[in-house]
This record gives sequence, C-alpha cells and structure tokens, in this order.
Amino acid sequence: MLTLYYGPGACSMASHIVLEESGEKYEPRRMDLAKGEQRTEAYLKMNPQGRVPLLQLDNGEPLAENTAILPYLGKRFGLWPKDGTAEAKALSTIGFFAASVHPAHAHVGRPERYTADQSAFPGIKEQGLKTFHGHLKQIDGMYAGREWLGDGYSVLDPYAFVFYTWGVRRELPMGELKNYTALKDRMLKRPAVGRVLEDEKIKV
Repeated sequence: MLTLYYGPGACSMASHIVLEESGEKYEPRRMDLAKGEQRTEAYLKMNPQGRVPLLQLDNGEPLAENTAILPYLGKRFGLWPKDGTAEAKALSTIGFFAASVHPAHAHVGRPERYTADQSAFPGIKEQGLKTFHGHLKQIDGMYAGREWLGDGYSVLDPYAFVFYTWGVRRELPMGELKNYTALKDRMLKRPAVGRVLEDEKIKV
C-alpha cells in the first residue's frame, strides 16, 4: 500500500488529490510543517531534503519530488500520456511547475532560503510575488481553449490547481485569469478535490 506524507496547503496537495481520486487504498500521513515534523531524524532518513511530498511505495522505498511522484502515480492510475511526444510535453510542464513556478512562490514565503540579510527580505518577497503572478498568467494561457493541459484530465491539472490556491492565499487577482479560474471551477466539481480541500483546510 502506498503512503503519502503531505503538508496541508503544500505542493503535496497534487499527489493527495491524485491518490484520493484513484480509489486505491492508501495511507495519508499529515505532516505539521510549522512544527518542523519534516525535519525529524526519522523523516530525514527517508527524504534528506526535509520536504513534502514523500511517497512511500508498496515495498517501503521512499520516492521524493513531484517531478517523480506525479508521473509514477499518473502511470499507475492511467492519468499519464502513453504517446512519447505527449509524455515529453507533460514532463516539460511538470518541470516548469517545479523549477519555475514553485521557486518563485518560495521567494515570497521563504526569503530566508535566499539570503541571511533580513533587510533584503521585502525586496525578495516583492520580486518573487511579481514573478509568481507572471507564471500564473502563463498557466492561464496554457488553459486557453482547453479543459485540461493534456488530451484529457491528468496529474498535471491537480498540480496546476495547487498554484491557483497559492495565488488566492497571496491575494492576487485570480478572478482576472479566466481560463485558470475555469480550471479551478472544474476541479471543485470533483468530489475527491472537495475531500482533500476539507482535509487540508484550504479555501479557494
């Protein structure tokens, strides 16, 4: 049985949604990130980065990073493209999300990762928010004229949905992103998404 280590409202929400929708029995392990549960000795043995998500596979082996976990779950549950070119495009999208969108937001919430000079924090946060907002506009464009990022619903869409919730949290004008907001509305109609939002106490 799969075990998911997740933090409420974190990027692990994408994997949480995929697992909740799969219908397969899994064990959710909520981590209190504010209390530092992701930095305990036991957890760091599984994931030295001290972050979520972490997926413990059926054989007990740990798998970290959305760039690995989401394709793994997608293939397991039929939410991943089978065509080689489509798979490459899906990996490109996940790479953009993980390497550009997420780090931009980290500049807002975790400026201490980038400098020890606290006087620089406001500038880092301000620029991070501008960059993050720009990426959200890119995602809005990616949804223009389509329901899902792939040929059908896939693991990419819950991942995109996570960043929408972060935009709401940062009080960005998300309603102006019409295509992205339509994606949010489609996601909210999925019962599993509602269960995950209730569990993680997230309002969109």
